[in-house]
Amino acid sequence: MDKTISVVARLLMALLFILSGWQKLTGFSGTEAYFAQLGIPLAGLVTPLVILIELGGGLALLAGFKTRWVAAVMAAFTVGSALIAHTHFADPNQAINFLKNLSIAGGLLWFARNGAGSASVDAALGKSSS
Repeated sequence: MDKTISVVARLLMALLFILSGWQKLTGFSGTEAYFAQLGIPLAGLVTPLVILIELGGGLALLAGFKTRWVAAVMAAFTVGSALIAHTHFADPNQAINFLKNLSIAGGLLWFARNGAGSASVDAALGKSSS
């Protein structure tokens, strides 16, 4: 049962990042323009980094590869995203998105603390603390 819960939890957490990263990759120029509109400096350099964190990190989390490190990076990224893109609290949707990002970061911190579990690449490599 623990093995199943671990895999399902990683799938549910990773799915958001994988889909979001894929969308940014396939709509690269639109993503870059949106980041520039948000006032993010060097949007052309930031966009590939964001795609790497979302798509690459999501896939790594799903597989349970370097889980603790990846989850910590993704948690920091998710809090940063909340602070950059969801601080217009007069808009109730933005306030909810801000809180959702914080909740997601909390789940990622759980993986950063506990790892991926036994059904993972980390466990197969004997590196459950990765």
